[in-house]
Amino acid sequence: MYIKTLGVVALTVAGLAACNQNRVQVSASGLRYQMHQQNEGARKPKVGEMVTVQLILKAKVNGKDSTLRDTHKEPTAPQFMLQVPTFKGSFEEGLAMMGKGDSATFFVKSDSLFTRAGQPAPPGFAKGGDIEFIVKLLNVQNEQEFQKAQIEFRDKQKAIDEKVIKDYMAKNNMVGAQRTTNGVYYVIKQAGVGPTPKKGDEVQVHYTGKLLDGKVFDSSLNNPRGGGQPLKFQIGTGSIIPGWDESIILFPKGTKATILIPSSLAYGQQGGPPTIPPNAVLLFDVDVVGFGPAPKQAPMMPGAPGQAVPGSEAPGGAGR
Repeated sequence: MYIKTLGVVALTVAGLAACNQNRVQVSASGLRYQMHQQNEGARKPKVGEMVTVQLILKAKVNGKDSTLRDTHKEPTAPQFMLQVPTFKGSFEEGLAMMGKGDSATFFVKSDSLFTRAGQPAPPGFAKGGDIEFIVKLLNVQNEQEFQKAQIEFRDKQKAIDEKVIKDYMAKNNMVGAQRTTNGVYYVIKQAGVGPTPKKGDEVQVHYTGKLLDGKVFDSSLNNPRGGGQPLKFQIGTGSIIPGWDESIILFPKGTKATILIPSSLAYGQQGGPPTIPPNAVLLFDVDVVGFGPAPKQAPMMPGAPGQAVPGSEAPGGAGR
């Protein structure tokens, strides 16, 4: 009889806990939330630590339920640093309540969110409405843990990329390839003459960028933003993907070459959605049209557009 009573009590407590997890609660600051899954004793993030999440954003737009973003459909789960909450009832406040492995929904006032961002609500958002943040907290890392994990991943991916490049060159009979210090391979198709660019020079390059399956993701020859003109950029200043800085600086004017760039020197883990997958080795056919001292430019106002670089909104766009 006593054992049977204990069993009833245990089931009742479990049922109450499940109900409590999914009911809408309100924090001291007014943030409405539902906890779907809570792991007792799980590590909670602190301000300044890195979090990895899966996230769905929903809201009513023009009176209809709309999904604004679903990171499950993106190549990699978002990682970002937890910031101090910027307003009462913010998403950051909700994240700080969660532990690793927890899932929850937070109802953030859209008016507060857009006001804090310094912009009006887009058309269709009702005044006083909520944006639902449906979130799963996958991981929590301090700075040292995050950096260690990044280094370990890069080292592993570097070895993978090296093999991918060598296999591709063997399969496609790319003879005479040379390798830079950090693993960019290149084959000279037409040797240029004269000096090579110096750091800070403005270089003009025609290019066609491809994935290793042959799919073209960008080309200066038909880039509408560039009007079919060669791309101009300052070499060695970080305005271009690192694999370009490392290889183009070796080429005199008139050089035509094929370059194979490992993912760590291209677009890395994030890739360049929607055309460049995560951890993609990239191939570029390049033609160094010319180079010289970079023209002096007037200081740019904050927020002014910068120089385009290969790959960002390909085909036809560029950016790092």
